[in-house]
Amino acid sequence: MSFRSAALNHWLRLTEKPHLARAKSPQALRASFERKARLLFRAPKGCAFQPGSVAEVPVLWVSAPEADDDLVILYFHGGGYVFGSPRTHRAMLARLSSLCSAWSCLPDYRLAPEHPFPAAFDDALAVYGDLLAGGTSPERIMLGGDSAGGGLALALLAEICRRDLPRPAGCFAFSPLTDLRFSGESMRNNAQSDVVLPADRAADMAGMYLRGADPDDPRASPLHGDFTGSGPVWLTVGDTEILLDDTRRMADVLRAQGVEVEMVIEPDLPHVWPLFHGMIPEAGATLQRLGQWIRRLAPPSADS
Repeated sequence: MSFRSAALNHWLRLTEKPHLARAKSPQALRASFERKARLLFRAPKGCAFQPGSVAEVPVLWVSAPEADDDLVILYFHGGGYVFGSPRTHRAMLARLSSLCSAWSCLPDYRLAPEHPFPAAFDDALAVYGDLLAGGTSPERIMLGGDSAGGGLALALLAEICRRDLPRPAGCFAFSPLTDLRFSGESMRNNAQSDVVLPADRAADMAGMYLRGADPDDPRASPLHGDFTGSGPVWLTVGDTEILLDDTRRMADVLRAQGVEVEMVIEPDLPHVWPLFHGMIPEAGATLQRLGQWIRRLAPPSADS
């Protein structure tokens, strides 16, 4: 772990984790995250940001200067299904887009508690279907997300397989939330070591999102999904996170179903550390590695 990462962990433990533990409303969480993202996260020069709409879902298109017109990262932001937005994650996706010469599409999916499950999932499925209907080749689409958004990306992948829709090239997730029962041992074992997420607020978040729905529904907890026939999946998580077992068990499920999985477990890094790509070297290295993985999977452009 670098000195910068150690300092970031210390800062997050003193500030962000207590803030998440005591926040009283989703509105407060949303405003705080938006403000911090504007201050902390910087996109590479030359990247473009264009608001739009796909399947009547607001989206933010992010592009690097030399992005392939038909290579799309469909990315779902994290935030426990109650906060976060394309704006909070656009700098990270701009960096990733520049590394793999892709466009990124960030849906502004509906959030709980105003729009409980399955609203976010329905938006994700609608956007994917509309990209296909608009002529984007599934082999040129990469699903991705972080935390709850990583779970949403994986849930979408399972539904694509269940419906036998055209499969995307692959799927990646940073520290994904895959089990809304929070039954992994790391929820307890890493409750103190996780520098960002307070384990005792997990049930509150799930309650706002599920609103009485079955937490074992694969659309909510992809740990219970069927991924038979899926393309490769890339997962990463920190070994001190409460969601560590969400990733490890997800990888086990995928492999048991014949899916090619690359799982990267990093020591002592905070939840969704690639967000801090301009601050700690490990974040940039993770995005670089992921960018190479995406380029290996993506077939040559029709214009190349």
